[in-house]
Amino acid sequence: MAVAPELWIDGRPAGLEDLGRQALFNYGALTSFRVEGGGVRGLDLHLERLNRSAIELFGEAVAEDRLRDQMRAALAGRTEAWLRISLFSGELSLRQPDWIGAPQVMISVSAPPSPLPDGVRLQSQTYAREAPHLKHVATMGLLRARRRARLAGYDDALFTDDEGRISEGSLWNIGFIRGDAVVWPDASMLDGVAQALIREALDRAGSPQRTEVVRLSDLSRFDAAFLCNSATPAAEIVAVDAYDFPGSPGVIQRIGEHWRSQPRQKI
Repeated sequence: MAVAPELWIDGRPAGLEDLGRQALFNYGALTSFRVEGGGVRGLDLHLERLNRSAIELFGEAVAEDRLRDQMRAALAGRTEAWLRISLFSGELSLRQPDWIGAPQVMISVSAPPSPLPDGVRLQSQTYAREAPHLKHVATMGLLRARRRARLAGYDDALFTDDEGRISEGSLWNIGFIRGDAVVWPDASMLDGVAQALIREALDRAGSPQRTEVVRLSDLSRFDAAFLCNSATPAAEIVAVDAYDFPGSPGVIQRIGEHWRSQPRQKI
């Protein structure tokens, strides 16, 4: 049976009033990641992105030492966990949308999820998240897209624009393989931390990568594709709609190894 996550708000256990606010008002930013051995790969990138979002959505950042103190308090000495950090405000509302200030911090602590398995089959859907550069809490469109894909017999949804340009998936970024090179799609999307870590590692290793527009009509130009997020360094995508990739498991395995080569930063 699934165990409910622990919820903390501003360093204390979440109360009924806190949770009621979260249930009724859907505005905020988040980031989530795995804690391994007391450290986090790309923690600095997670916190930087979270505070860029805080400034854009609330007008003020959250002090990094405050975030770290609250993470350590929520973990209570545990060295293995999954953390989700959400920013919200009890002051901002539909009637007072112009409130400016440092947001409140909610931290969820739960068991780490299993990585997504290889062999993912995707259904393309014309869809773009609102403010796609933000990792925000407005998730109805994502869940609806994933639900549609699952009910149609696929594993997940892949988003494209009206011209067929590929951007991202429901909960992850996508990369393509051509020979030994990684190709990242050029489109409006969330720049994921896992994607950024893989990019850094590829550069350090001198492995070729590039960014270019990729359309559904271009899929036959690639040997393989993979998805990546903080829970799944690299899972092989075997098909998009009716197109089956030839496959390149060795390259995708190396991409996962590149992600794992990144050091774990202490909280």
